[in-house]
Amino acid sequence: MKSFRFLSTLVAFFFSVTAFAGSGTPQQVLEAFRTTFATAHDANWQQTKDVYRVRFVMDGQHITAFYQADGTLAGLTRNISTQQLPVVLQTAYKNEYRNYWVVELVEFTANNAVEYYMALENGEQRIVLQSNGIDWSLYQKSKKS
Repeated sequence: MKSFRFLSTLVAFFFSVTAFAGSGTPQQVLEAFRTTFATAHDANWQQTKDVYRVRFVMDGQHITAFYQADGTLAGLTRNISTQQLPVVLQTAYKNEYRNYWVVELVEFTANNAVEYYMALENGEQRIVLQSNGIDWSLYQKSKKS
């Protein structure tokens, strides 16, 4: 249950637009990042109460890493295209959500597991789908303003 709450915090943080810049990133977090992603550049740090997020570029990819305050890497995301999804997920969203367009698609890796989050919109609403690679489930739904 604790890992689900932490995962929910990471996903909410990723899709939020109100995160604030953090100037007090702990040294152990910075060292862990530099060790793991030595060739990264254009790092941009933000924080919430429990999570430090760094967006950066490495090998031409835009990646986001999430760290706990002790320097533990909690998860990674990267934007992907719909063609990079497993075929079963491509087919499912095209069949079920054909009246929506893809706004954002991320691959989330944590605890040796991969999940996908797809934000879709139409003229009236925005939905976020979640998948463990097998099928899609509704993660979030909101009306557009």
